Amino acid sequence: MENALVIHEYLPQAYPSANEGEYIRFVWEAFESNYQSGKYQFSILAFHMLYMSYVYFSVWQIKQAKPEAFTHAVLFQQKEKELLTASSPFTFSEVNERSIFKFLRLAGCENQHIGKFQKLVDQRNEIAHPNGNIFFSDQAAADLRIEEVMQQIRGIQVHMTSVLHGCLLQFLRDSANPDDREIVDAADHVEINFLHKHYLSRKDIETCLACDLGEFNDSPFLGEVHALVNLIREKMED
Repeated sequence: MENALVIHEYLPQAYPSANEGEYIRFVWEAFESNYQSGKYQFSILAFHMLYMSYVYFSVWQIKQAKPEAFTHAVLFQQKEKELLTASSPFTFSEVNERSIFKFLRLAGCENQHIGKFQKLVDQRNEIAHPNGNIFFSDQAAADLRIEEVMQQIRGIQVHMTSVLHGCLLQFLRDSANPDDREIVDAADHVEINFLHKHYLSRKDIETCLACDLGEFNDSPFLGEVHALVNLIREKMED
């Protein structure tokens, strides 16, 4: 269970919609209650839903940071319209799960990585159908699968560095001048137009804070840039 708790560091700290946050809590509680009652097969199904949510958040960040490359990648996809007009990461649930991983190539994931990610979907499909088999009948088997999932999440997260840095740099370029902000309060601006917009997790924010801000050294708004970054740091520590 302790290893499973780590997934919260990779899921958004806050959501634009209360319903989205409620959904993630619901799925976590489904995992937790089934795990604690020894219904490991159902707990793993719920944990897979959290894993796929993480993947959707990552693809959403790619869409925000690399819109042109994302648009090109979407061409000729079966759900092209749904992908291009997605209003939230959860819209990606309309796309075949195995297909959604292909967008991680835009973050630098290679085919061998994609294949490993897709394998978890194939294995989930095996336990999601009434085939008469109980694949996770004990805690040890469930814990092993949880660790496999967390390894994949950590692998994806490593590749997301350039994407997350791109999200931060664009936010700072758009926000450095206070007169250009629609939201006057800087803390609210950070929360709504950065954290919520990109569905950022604690791990995402840690990655953002390691970004090189050298391009702003000669900016007349350098002080504002540092103030915004400090607000982001404070949000991570909340």
